[in-house]
Amino acid sequence: MIVTLTLNPAIDKTVVIPGFRAGAVNRIQTLRTDVGGKGVNVSKCLKKLGCASLSVALWGGSTGKHAMEALKAMGITPLTVGVEGDTRTNLKIVDPEQGENTDINEPGPAIGRRQLEDLVDLLDRTVGEGDLLVISGSIPKSVDTGIYRDLVRRYRDQGASVYLDADGEAFLSGVQAAPDLVKPNQEELGRWAGKTLETREDILEAARKLMNLGVKEVVVSMGGDGALFIGRDRVFHSPGLKVPVQSTVGAGDSMVAALAYGQEKGLKAEQRAKLAIAMGAASVMCTGTQPPEPEVIEKLYHQVILEEV
Repeated sequence: MIVTLTLNPAIDKTVVIPGFRAGAVNRIQTLRTDVGGKGVNVSKCLKKLGCASLSVALWGGSTGKHAMEALKAMGITPLTVGVEGDTRTNLKIVDPEQGENTDINEPGPAIGRRQLEDLVDLLDRTVGEGDLLVISGSIPKSVDTGIYRDLVRRYRDQGASVYLDADGEAFLSGVQAAPDLVKPNQEELGRWAGKTLETREDILEAARKLMNLGVKEVVVSMGGDGALFIGRDRVFHSPGLKVPVQSTVGAGDSMVAALAYGQEKGLKAEQRAKLAIAMGAASVMCTGTQPPEPEVIEKLYHQVILEEV
């Protein structure tokens, strides 16, 4: 079973504003609202692939109740520990004229010690040997940044595979416990390495330093330059696919979902990598954080170029 964990979920409100300018009156062309948060997005993508998952998230207030009902309507099983205060709403501004995306993210409600203890109890009942736990997204401000390190170690010790997709202190914390897979983008990996990663060799060097800590697989998304899939024995590069971009929000989550699906279904390394590229490309063709359709993913899958490095 695949279990996704989102400590700081959200309602994502995506607005399209051609020619968006700060400090000016801007008029919305289109608007859509999605249940979001990185782990939640992974579960949404898995559902589109026909793969069941359990979505564990800290939902709160009327906003959280609405989000859980929306997930149930999608056929996704939401599990939660209730928190005080409303789940945050994030604003995503898409400017098609300038090709820019602007994120304005709320911090989210405070999480107490008792709620974290209840969360661990819930995960203990949910995640077992042979399961795959995907830990994604930001850590609420009230929570110690060491939580990802503790959760990765706890469930790896219990025989589960653990994926980590996070940035900043959350990433620094989590990699200390050697998750099975991490998926930073090029800038996030550079922040961890303490330098700008300008070449493929720079990226490979930083990724191998992560693997020396015990990480088994590193997948680095590089925007228009595609992605690198770095394993113990083989490294693949894909230049990516040129597709019309609606929104880049959630593209990384789509890639994580594809990698998790590939592991769950026993796909070969090349198949997992190609599916990740296809899902990421299909995702940016969608507005908001809605998951891409299977027929689009399949079409793009056959267009992916994969080379061994």
